[in-house]
Amino acid sequence: MKILFVASEARPFIASGGLADVAGSLPKALCESKNECRVVLPLYKNIPQQFREKMDFVRNFNVPLAWRNQYCGVFRLTHQGVVYYFLDNEYYFKRDNLYGYYDDAERFAFFSKAAIEMINYIDFSPDIVHTNDWHTALAPIYLNTFYRNIPKYQDIKTVFTIHNIQYQGQYGMEIAWDVLGIPEYQNPSLEYNGCLNMMKAAIMQVNMVNTVSPSYAMEIHDPWYSHGLDPILNTKGDRVVGILNGIDITANDPKTDEDIYKNYSIEDLSGKKTNKLELMKEMGLEPDGSKMLLGMVTRFVSHKGLDLVQYIFDDMMKDNLSVVILGSGDAAYEDFFRRMQVKYPGRVAVKIGFLPSLAKKIYAGADTFLMPSKSEPCGLAQMVAARYGTLPIVRETGGLKDSIHDMGEENGNGFTFKTYNAHDMLGAIQRAEGLYANKPLWKEAMQSAMQSDFSWKKSAEDYVNMYRKIMKD
Repeated sequence: MKILFVASEARPFIASGGLADVAGSLPKALCESKNECRVVLPLYKNIPQQFREKMDFVRNFNVPLAWRNQYCGVFRLTHQGVVYYFLDNEYYFKRDNLYGYYDDAERFAFFSKAAIEMINYIDFSPDIVHTNDWHTALAPIYLNTFYRNIPKYQDIKTVFTIHNIQYQGQYGMEIAWDVLGIPEYQNPSLEYNGCLNMMKAAIMQVNMVNTVSPSYAMEIHDPWYSHGLDPILNTKGDRVVGILNGIDITANDPKTDEDIYKNYSIEDLSGKKTNKLELMKEMGLEPDGSKMLLGMVTRFVSHKGLDLVQYIFDDMMKDNLSVVILGSGDAAYEDFFRRMQVKYPGRVAVKIGFLPSLAKKIYAGADTFLMPSKSEPCGLAQMVAARYGTLPIVRETGGLKDSIHDMGEENGNGFTFKTYNAHDMLGAIQRAEGLYANKPLWKEAMQSAMQSDFSWKKSAEDYVNMYRKIMKD
């Protein structure tokens, strides 16, 4: 099969979140499974020069967008066996950031339509156009509205992946024609609760909707998780499926990782202790190997479950553990963790910001890794932590539930709690402490976590099966 993967970001070129990890890994896995997957991205200003130097100019064309007729240049680069197209328009993409501008609706409408228009001009005829999140949600609408009568487009099937349903691309309906160039007869797809909703439009018009974990696919049918879209999703029936993301197991390998203090493996765990002690020294913690070291690498936002951590933090510190935290976000959480660092010197260390190399050191140096999320579409940090032998402590929601299984179960690789309750979380932490005190059993637990298969191979097989299903329709 031939798949055109349309995304607003992808590693290693440009990234702001988990979508970039998927767009940088899934296409490669699909190509390795003897399918042909190509990726199309905006040519952002901040894509590094080392990649720009390797791009070849393909051609340019104009993209009609409402009353505008906008230039689009196409550049091509092959990276790790995957062909990437970069769409150039300096007015829209020569900016300091990826998102957050007053005209984001117009910027990503242009990108979505240009990605479809590009098919006319390249040596690639996709069977599937696979779009991701609201930034590319209009591509299926443009395809259905303007291109279906062209032979090259007639048989193309469409998939839309929801990476986070909270962000839906909502604007005033007045931009539908004047800015987006979508005719009035498509308003029933676009309109929702008096607003233009790009994600809702894609859900309505694609052949298949998928999310990044099976549990999240079920959860978003519930108003608690759906941010208002459950009535729309409920009309799709079995056309909403969940496929768990994977991680790059080459980039996340304690045996070869150059960012950690000392390499180690499932066969030889001796380097794990070195990583712990060196991390504690670097972060100003008392280098005491007898204390369980609990790590967090997270955004400081409410849905990450930080209110639970606040509620029982003093209770946590009554136990024999130390805490290291890396993250940034809401000022209230930043201030709280700074206060805890002052209150518990030598036992709590906080770094405000995000440093990828320090994140790796925490994955390798901590004993346990806490993710008490209120909701989590997939999550990757818990998988990376497990791969480094750092046992995740997670709430059973979304991808956390699908990837981490309690040590009390068969094939356990972490500790889980079900309800969104601070003392249930504390109970999971204390169960981890109890196991940590038994060093032979803890070693077995680390090895069990490291044996978890979070590669993209299984996920790619699931995507191929989904593509085959819609190709038969």
